[in-house]
Amino acid sequence: MFDDDRASQALGIELLDVGSGTARARMTITETMVNGHGIAHGGYLFLLADTTFACACNSHGPTTVAARADVTFVRPARLGDELTASAVERTRYGRSGIYDVSVHRGEELIAEFRGHSRSIGPAPAGEPEGATR
Repeated sequence: MFDDDRASQALGIELLDVGSGTARARMTITETMVNGHGIAHGGYLFLLADTTFACACNSHGPTTVAARADVTFVRPARLGDELTASAVERTRYGRSGIYDVSVHRGEELIAEFRGHSRSIGPAPAGEPEGATR
């Protein structure tokens, strides 16, 4: 999926790793990502977290999309900052899932993102439609 994600790649997002329900990605804040306050525009931070969320929730196989997501900005990011987003699956039930993504600059927390996913492909083999885990 990430190989065909032109939006994320155009912003220089690098996928570091993907596991079962997890993912990590990295992005550097460029001058075109800085707003009028001289800090990274929140939309770019959201996009980094959303890309990482997408990789984690699609790691199970069926095509999965966002049903909803929200972000809490904790600290500003600035020009030249290298940010790393780490996604972890909290739960999957039927075709739905909940994932948390933390965005860091080194050890410093920049943003927290929570995404709710919905699989739109067929149910995984051996799992009845609407099954919970």
